[in-house]
Parts: sequence; structure tokens; C-alpha cells
Amino acid sequence: MSNIEIVNLWKVFGNDPEIVFEPENINKTRSEIQDEFNQVVALRNVNLSINPGETFVVMGLSGSGKSTLVRALIRLIDPTSGSILINNQDVLQYNNQELENFRRHTVAMVFQHFGLFPHRTVLENAAYGLEVQKVDTEARNQKALEVLELVGLSGWESSYPSELSGGMQQRVGIARALAVEPDILLMDEPFSGLDPLIRRQMRIELKKLQQTIQKTIVFITHDLDEAITVGDRIAIMRDGEVTQLGTPEEIVTNPANSFVEEFTFDIPKTRVTSVSNIMVEPSSQEFDRRYVVAPESIVEDMIPLVLETGDPIPVVDSKDELVGVVPQEKILELVAQSARQEYSEE
Repeated sequence: MSNIEIVNLWKVFGNDPEIVFEPENINKTRSEIQDEFNQVVALRNVNLSINPGETFVVMGLSGSGKSTLVRALIRLIDPTSGSILINNQDVLQYNNQELENFRRHTVAMVFQHFGLFPHRTVLENAAYGLEVQKVDTEARNQKALEVLELVGLSGWESSYPSELSGGMQQRVGIARALAVEPDILLMDEPFSGLDPLIRRQMRIELKKLQQTIQKTIVFITHDLDEAITVGDRIAIMRDGEVTQLGTPEEIVTNPANSFVEEFTFDIPKTRVTSVSNIMVEPSSQEFDRRYVVAPESIVEDMIPLVLETGDPIPVVDSKDELVGVVPQEKILELVAQSARQEYSEE
């Protein structure tokens, strides 16, 4: 699996980007630079470290720089300065052949618009990346069948894109990306064109799929609810800069500034607070095994247990050893906070 290191990355659109880096201009705001020099700072000194096997979400409003960033990772856009290190190799230094190999074998991209070939079957679409790699027909079809089963499309191999729903078409797009067995999967707002119900289903399905494939995923979205559902960590961008980086819990419970606070206001704390942050020391080692939860469990998922039993909920680690308990009042307190928050919005 690959790790990604983004170091001091800048992208300036315009005919004289170097003027932005002059000492008297480097600290000017995006709007000042645009007004004075007609240059657009799309990325400003971005530094990120993305771990192997994690789903890393980059989110922000339109114009925040998130899509520019993901396109820079695959060099659909060449940054103005900085480095993008994949397994300690700078992608920005690749020659044409190295870049082609990188795009064919290391990284795959899933776009918002599915980009399926209407005249090709689901199987042929899923196998397309392998066809480009000149894999023989039998081998590529076998691999395509495997990934189609993985994304829940077994039985649809002979169908055409026009016969599929939007969610199913996006599954084909994901299958096509997975078929080439990339280390890194880039997803640029892949679900934003879907109906809300299908979109929610696809988020959950991606979360489950990642438990199986364990790829390094960079997921772009403007939707915080989506980011929280799929992401291990989230980078919130504004005006080309990373405003805050952290887990969903860190961002919702401890926003870095008023912008992030407003961004996260609608998210109940029960949705992101982990058990490990509210559990207390157990008074004894005896506990009811019917109600155990793991330290990484989310409070929202524990509410049914609270309704079923009035006792503290035992927390056990991977060795099935008791590491804490969650008092009922702790959970009810968070539920009450979320209810007050929702009421105040209305």
C-alpha cells in the first residue's frame, strides 16, 4: 500500500505565477493577488500526509481547491511548486513514460460523471483499464467479474450502462478502477450526481468495501455528512489552504475556527464521539457480555443498548478484556446536547 506526502504544494493559475512568490506578495490574500496581478491562487502551501490504507477526505465549498488538489495528485494539473511523494518518489519529477506507468498501475480515479462507454457492456467497461494495459481477454474478463461481484453487480455483466440506475453505473466506475489493482484510489465527488437516497447507500457501501480492499483512498466532497460517513480523517479546505485536519470526531467536537464551527454545526456529537472518549474506569471486572462494545464504537450506535439496559455499558478491547464502562448518563447527556442543537437550529 502507498503513502502520500504532499509538501509545500502551490498552484497558481495565470500568466505570471512567479510574482506570487516575491517576498512582498507571498502573504497577500487570494483576493488581493487576484485583484492586483490577475493570478488565481488555487492551492497555497498545502502540506498533508496520507497514510497507507486510510480513507482520507478532502472537503470544502466550491472554489476551495479540493478538486485542484486531487487532480494535481495524478498530474492532470501540474502544480506551480512543491512536491507530491508517493512511496518517497516525487510524482512531479516523472517523465512521460514514468507518469504513464504511474497512472496505469499505481493510481486510479473515479469521477463524478461515470464516464462509461455506452456501446460497451458492464463487463467490457469494468475491464477497460486492463485492456489499456494489454492484458489478454480471458484474464481481464476474469478480473472484471471478480470486481463486479465485489461491488454487488454479479448478473449484470451483459447489460449496457443505459440499463442501469445511477448508483449501479457508479459501481461500474468503481469496479473499473479496482480492476487494475491500484495502490491509490482517487474519488472526485463520485456520488454528488446521485439522488440523495442512493447517495447515502453508496457512502455506506464504500465504507464496507474499504474494509475488504483496504486501499489508500483520497475522497473529494463538499458534503460534511458524506465526509464523516466515509472518512478516517478529514482535511477542510478554504481559499486553497487546509483550514483544519483531523478525525471526524476532532473536527466536530473541536473546530479550529468559526468557519469550521459553522460548517460542522448540523452534525450531532453522538454521530462522531467514540466510546473511548467517554468511558470511565470499571468498578469491577464482572460484566454482561450481551452488551459489550469496542472502544472505537460510536455513541450513536450505542443508544439501543441504553434503551435496553440501564446498567453501564462494558467496553472490551480486541483481546476481550474489560477496559472501561460507559455510564448511561454520559450517553444521555450527549443525546440531550444533540437534541438541543437541533432545536436551536429550528
